[in-house]
Amino acid sequence: MASINRVILVGNLGKDPEIRHTEGGVPVARFSVATSETYKDKTGNKVDRTEWHNIVAWRGLAEVAEKYMKKGQSVYIEGKIRTNNYQDKEGIQRSSIEIVADNMTMLSRGDGSSSNQNAQGNNSQESNANAGSSQTAKPAMSATYENEPDDLPF
Repeated sequence: MASINRVILVGNLGKDPEIRHTEGGVPVARFSVATSETYKDKTGNKVDRTEWHNIVAWRGLAEVAEKYMKKGQSVYIEGKIRTNNYQDKEGIQRSSIEIVADNMTMLSRGDGSSSNQNAQGNNSQESNANAGSSQTAKPAMSATYENEPDDLPF
């Protein structure tokens, strides 16, 4: 049976991307994105809940993140969930969950104004054969559809 590992997030950057390079010179960016939801609890009180997501972007996406993305900016991320198991300095077994981005769209600049920057890429750490492949930027679709009729049946 086939399976799907796909994540879509729309949120705000919690910090500026941190850029590093592997021993082979491949750029990798790490940053966090916050998503929030508001709901009412059993007593009718408003509750705000924020989830923090660790994002990893490779190659061209890492370069886009380094150049254009800043803390507070609204961003759309597509990718896959990856769990990493490791041993900390005290020898305790730990795990972390991260989103490996393969599509990013900057929805706003850090100052809150809108932007249409979109980037896609092949970010698989394992596929070194694609390390030299170019990452293309293409225009993103606007979130508002000005010419769409208001009486759509769905």
